[in-house]
Amino acid sequence: MKNKLIKRAFLDTLPVMSGYIVLGIGFGIVLEKNGYGVWWALLMSTLIYAGSMQYAGIELLVSAASLPAVALTTLMVNARHLFYGISMIDKYKNAGIKKPYMIFALTDETYSLVCSEKYENEKDRHFYFFIVSLFDQIYWVTGSVAGSLIGSAIPFDTNGIEFSMTALFVTVFVEQWLSTKNHASAVLGLVASALCLVIFGQDSFLIPSMVIILVSLTLMRGKVKDYE
Repeated sequence: MKNKLIKRAFLDTLPVMSGYIVLGIGFGIVLEKNGYGVWWALLMSTLIYAGSMQYAGIELLVSAASLPAVALTTLMVNARHLFYGISMIDKYKNAGIKKPYMIFALTDETYSLVCSEKYENEKDRHFYFFIVSLFDQIYWVTGSVAGSLIGSAIPFDTNGIEFSMTALFVTVFVEQWLSTKNHASAVLGLVASALCLVIFGQDSFLIPSMVIILVSLTLMRGKVKDYE
């Protein structure tokens, strides 16, 4: 059964692999071009493992930002994971020794996979979640290390390469839209994000939009399930 779950997890994470390898390579190249070699790429992708924060972290390293500035930036960039975590409390319950790593490895793309999986057997579900999380991080680490090595060997113009993260978010959104019949959650996310972007600006819209989405989905929980 475990072999079947591993195979299923691998096949399910193939779209993430294609994105993470490319994004990781971009990160590794930019990191190397700013004077931080392959060991930095390996350690950051293993211990931090947060794509958007790692891209932002390059600028923090280059500018020698203070610890309070780093802490505040990390909180703002990754605040959405607070909401992800709340929604995964039941799914990760009783996961045992796998739970700490599953919590650490809950990226946007991993979340999109595990939140839609409905294994009835709890042990199978948790094992699947763990393997999906592990595969996704392996892809990211591999891409980051490869990018650092490529960047050290081949000259690149890195202007605009950070947009690859936005491209992956769009890809995940489209995939989720096509795989579900009920688009209420997606539409809500778009409307709330656009509204908060207009009101709060691009530097401060993330947390308000996530709060609106969380509260709205909580109130709509029963109705959304009825249409799944």
